[in-house]
Amino acid sequence: MKFLVLLLFYFPCFIVQANSDNRLKIALIGKTKNDSFYQQSYQGCQAFARKHPELECIYDGPLDYQDARSQAMVVEDLIHQGVDGLLISVTDSNHLAQAVLKRARLANIPVFTFDSDLLPQHQFYRLAYVGTNNRDFGIALGNYAKQLIAAIPGPKEKPFQVCIHSGHQTTPNLNERIKGVRLALSQGASAERLAQGNTWVELDRCPLYSLGKRELALRQLEFMLQNKEKVINIAVAGFAQFSPDYLSRIAPYKEKISAKEAIIISADTEEIQLKALKNRLSTINIGQRPYEMGRLGAELLYQYLVYGKKPCTTWIFITVLRKIMTAARAKKSKSDCAANMI
Repeated sequence: MKFLVLLLFYFPCFIVQANSDNRLKIALIGKTKNDSFYQQSYQGCQAFARKHPELECIYDGPLDYQDARSQAMVVEDLIHQGVDGLLISVTDSNHLAQAVLKRARLANIPVFTFDSDLLPQHQFYRLAYVGTNNRDFGIALGNYAKQLIAAIPGPKEKPFQVCIHSGHQTTPNLNERIKGVRLALSQGASAERLAQGNTWVELDRCPLYSLGKRELALRQLEFMLQNKEKVINIAVAGFAQFSPDYLSRIAPYKEKISAKEAIIISADTEEIQLKALKNRLSTINIGQRPYEMGRLGAELLYQYLVYGKKPCTTWIFITVLRKIMTAARAKKSKSDCAANMI
């Protein structure tokens, strides 16, 4: 009886707490929370929310590096908080689908993915993906490697040695970019590992996976730069260049990089990466549009939550901006169903 009395006494308090804020809450979850790429996406989400006072953006993710379990725990916590929608960059599709996306579906919480999509067998858990066409982005990275080698004067020793730098082995968008790099370097013949007998060959220990840990990624790049033979390093995301120690640690290799004896091709053009380009400590960087991913993702979620409007396509690609040595101002893309390709 005492338990029933206490329950009846406190129950109204629970109702007041649940209904005290009528704003729609959407959560943007990156692979890591301390990454400026995802922080820009959050800024885009906030920019859209400022135009809609009834909407609030929440930002979260694993604190320091890419970890599938940590990301699932963050999503699970947000579901328990009662968020109205989720915008997720996927680290591990299998784990995320099995661990929490089933619960989001049962709770009628709509999910969009950005930057990194779910695998095809799990895509029924989300309404749409908004972001880079990752296969084509990898092809662009590989094509720049070919252009750089072709532009170097004098005879060229074949095969050309390449090392791909990635984050987590299960991450869908990074694996798609790796496939794209291999397609470009094999003249479209295969997305499989580049082995002996081809014009381009991946070093035995590559790809190198850092889990997005900046110090580890930087040490991996340093190891490659110490190689006496020419190695073309292709990073499918920022990784080593996101480290605050990148400039000082890579400075000893500046002459080697300038002479194209070592080549560094990297995805992304964050401010710290542009400093590396300015100091000739990177060869080429190709940028994406994280701000627009967050802004457009928030708009799509809002349209669905308020008006029940689903996107007219399940893949909404945002044009990649090519940036070589200088930063270009991104133009805003239209919020339509046109698939913008690289």
